[in-house]
Amino acid sequence: MAKIKIKKTKPYKLAYVEHVGDYGNVPFDKYISQLYGWAKEKRVRPGFRPIGIYYDSPEHTPPEKCRSEIGIPIHGTSEPEGDIKIKDMPVMEVAAIKHAGPAKDYCKTYGMLGEWMAQNNYEWAGPAVEVYTKKPKVVGGETMIYAEVQVPVRKK
Repeated sequence: MAKIKIKKTKPYKLAYVEHVGDYGNVPFDKYISQLYGWAKEKRVRPGFRPIGIYYDSPEHTPPEKCRSEIGIPIHGTSEPEGDIKIKDMPVMEVAAIKHAGPAKDYCKTYGMLGEWMAQNNYEWAGPAVEVYTKKPKVVGGETMIYAEVQVPVRKK
């Protein structure tokens, strides 16, 4: 089983774009380009690791109603503009697991995390946050994703 650890995140400011629809069809590259372009124009320093926040379980929510936010951490101050919103991300206690593999295997990664949480007396306490550690690659026709999946938790 993949290594899962409990850790505290640091607070940060997030510039993001909201999306509603199938998680497999989020126009990630478009949103990230838009966010980095905005950061450059507004002269705020962006972080290096894009972030996805996923509010709904695809097992319980129809794909067309799944809500997500795609964002980048920023350093500095600016006002929201157009589709780009800004919020403060709090310190969170999370269960974290690394995913390095095909996008289609995300369900396995989340499944391992859910099993571990149940075995260790934890429950979900907020939406899943994916911190992308490398740019996705296409290998043999499959999109490979490199991320740390962080789920806010609390003891049962």
